[in-house]
Amino acid sequence: MEGTERVFERLVRDHQDRVYAVSLALTGNRHDAEEVAQDTFMRAYKALLTYPPERIRELKPRAWLNRIAVNVFRNNVRGVRPRLVELNGSEPSHASGPEEDVMRKMEFDALAARVACLPQRYREAVVLRHIHELSYAEAAEALGQPVGTVKANVHRGLKILRGEDHGDGYE
Repeated sequence: MEGTERVFERLVRDHQDRVYAVSLALTGNRHDAEEVAQDTFMRAYKALLTYPPERIRELKPRAWLNRIAVNVFRNNVRGVRPRLVELNGSEPSHASGPEEDVMRKMEFDALAARVACLPQRYREAVVLRHIHELSYAEAAEALGQPVGTVKANVHRGLKILRGEDHGDGYE
């Protein structure tokens, strides 16, 4: 299908960076993120081949690809804790001095390590909502969960990150 090929090329071109970034935040390392991103696009392509044209036209690609990426992550690295989650902004800023860059990187690394230690359901929700700035509705669609569940998981994840949740009632 030539139309499907063009749609897929545009999908990859427009969303490859975001899919990779989501994959990196979920997996915590570049190698696994590349595999998840590649698998996400392979699955998307296979799905597009089976979709009728009207379904392709109605597709919300950002949420659809995020959902595929989350499912690929869940299937491929189930039970494996990421070593580190790289957050947006972890690159040094050229506007500040070396001391500020080191301090900022240390803060980002500490936050990334705390995010990486979150239980999977909280990590996924926090990453999609606050690192990749999806709306709650988009995150819910990507995760295949009700909006209320995503809101609760984001809230609980942020509480854990702030050190306000000392209970052992999660995962």
